[in-house]
Amino acid sequence: MEAKSDRSAWLKGPAFPCEVISTNVTRPWRIVLLGAPGVGKGTQAELLTRQLGACHLSTGDIFRTAKCLREDERSPAMTAALEYMRRGDLVPDTTVLQMVRERMSCLRCQGGFLLDGFPRTVAQAEALQNLLQEQNLTLDAVLDFELPIDEVVARLGGRRTCEACKAVYHVTGRPPKKEGVCNQCGGPLVQREDDRPESVRVRMEVYEKSTAPLTEFYRRLGLLVPVTAQSTAEATLERTMVALQSREQEASQSDKGAPSLVRGPA
Repeated sequence: MEAKSDRSAWLKGPAFPCEVISTNVTRPWRIVLLGAPGVGKGTQAELLTRQLGACHLSTGDIFRTAKCLREDERSPAMTAALEYMRRGDLVPDTTVLQMVRERMSCLRCQGGFLLDGFPRTVAQAEALQNLLQEQNLTLDAVLDFELPIDEVVARLGGRRTCEACKAVYHVTGRPPKKEGVCNQCGGPLVQREDDRPESVRVRMEVYEKSTAPLTEFYRRLGLLVPVTAQSTAEATLERTMVALQSREQEASQSDKGAPSLVRGPA
């Protein structure tokens, strides 16, 4: 699949044309991505998009795009979600679900999908199962990227953000050419409050408590695939591909003639 950058149907809603073109994908993978802040889930989504040919569908991208659309371009669900966010409230499950339902054509993409940011609760997961069943679709796997909390603290604690252009650096992993100064605009680099070690640990505790019921839900369904996100992004991708290959081999034992795993260009 060649995925163009805007993914209009997903980002802007069903009134906009889809600009994702599926080519030579004979085995579509339909996958949910889970992972705490700092585990590198976004990087893995990019790598898996190229490797599997699946389309990266992020609900966070929808929210960010909605802020840039004119009022007459937003769907009722997008308008409602922005109003909750403007008040500082959580967007309720019903509104998020409606936003996803508006984009069912994207979930039916012949190249498959990597669903990122949804579901976040068991109620959303149950609703997703119902949506997919209505379309005679099933999830293939739920990838849960895991990383020890000390490594999450090190990754996020070393992150620095430009005050001016918001470019992101890391003191060891991606340092600026000049310490404390942005390469792009020369602005000062600062550590965000929620990237401080004490804040990161609190965020991790909240994430683990809120996500535990969701991971248990998918574990009971036999869909949960834990993936260690240590070392390099490429090593994590390799572990992910091995885990998916193993799942496909298990499935083929009970269903002879299932298509083999298709690897896109790395």
